[in-house]
Amino acid sequence: MNLADLNTILYVEDNPQLRCVTKMALEIIGRFAVRDCDSSRSGLLEAADFFPDLILVDVASCNHDGLVTLSRLRRLPHLRDTPAMFVTGLVAAAEVAQYVAAGAIGIIAKPLEPLRLASQVRQLWASRQQLPGGFGFTASMACQE
Repeated sequence: MNLADLNTILYVEDNPQLRCVTKMALEIIGRFAVRDCDSSRSGLLEAADFFPDLILVDVASCNHDGLVTLSRLRRLPHLRDTPAMFVTGLVAAAEVAQYVAAGAIGIIAKPLEPLRLASQVRQLWASRQQLPGGFGFTASMACQE
């Protein structure tokens, strides 16, 4: 896959305000097609007939943590190798190691900046082939455009 292949995103976030703002930013600014889900369960239901280019998951959730959610999504054969990114405020070295171990290609650190979000996603998508292990990290204030 290359940068042009990133068109569709499955987004799992339990916070309704953040989910709405993020979805709008990705769709309007990024021109991505986004299916948003409010829980791990709804993510699994949506994913049954959706073949996204990218899975975007919030790490901290009331229902399940993002690592569990991604693990469950990966059990679906058509999502087994779909690139995934995490959105999180938990960016200490130990946490980042967990995200890498879970197979994420990158993380986007909170707080999110809606006007920069689409470019951050694209930056991580593009850098996944350039970085050792295919992993990237972008903090809102450190993202270079």
